[in-house]
Amino acid sequence: MVGDTSAQFATPSGDDLEVHSDLDLVVGHGEPQRVGRFRYWLGEQRWEWSDTVARMHGYEPGTVEPSTELLLQHKHPEDRPQVAEVLERVVQGEPFSSRHRIIDTREQEHWVIVVGDRMVDDAGVVTGTAGFYVDVTDVLQADVSAAVSEVAESRSVIEQAKGVLMVAYGISAERAFDILVWRSQETNVKVRDLAARFLAAMSGAFSPDSVSLVDHTLLTVD
Repeated sequence: MVGDTSAQFATPSGDDLEVHSDLDLVVGHGEPQRVGRFRYWLGEQRWEWSDTVARMHGYEPGTVEPSTELLLQHKHPEDRPQVAEVLERVVQGEPFSSRHRIIDTREQEHWVIVVGDRMVDDAGVVTGTAGFYVDVTDVLQADVSAAVSEVAESRSVIEQAKGVLMVAYGISAERAFDILVWRSQETNVKVRDLAARFLAAMSGAFSPDSVSLVDHTLLTVD
């Protein structure tokens, strides 16, 4: 729970929201353009954005007054029902967390994590919600890129192993893959790892006559 934040946030102008609070224990300072803060005051039904949160939505700081309606307008259409439920918790001064997409003014999609906790006054009365946005778009894209790269690398190794089996046994690509899958199950080793080990074991295993045949075929085929 966040205590009275009047001193912590000082005057709510621009990046004055980017100051120390209990939430810093969770996110630290973060990258300037990746982590931003917000407040929602229950009594006034008023939102405050840091400069970073404004920019996440595509606005220059100070050029727009955030509101519940504006927030919903920027949510991805598929995520609006989920976000509407979260906003219900916000306007009731309840803690929440959400990961969803926002669409900025340039129609660019951002994945964000939004976390909020109660603000209370000295008497312990809930006065609103304070929290932070984290733009995780780059992180997710990096994860996706890494996954795609891994799949491509795995496919390359498997295709090489299939090629060796196809030539050795005179079989189709499908049958060669069946053999790799069978051995994978027999050895309890992933197909990719089995293919890599198979290729490593085969490296340098061809006789001079076999290599000569490959040389001759390569240079004469047309």
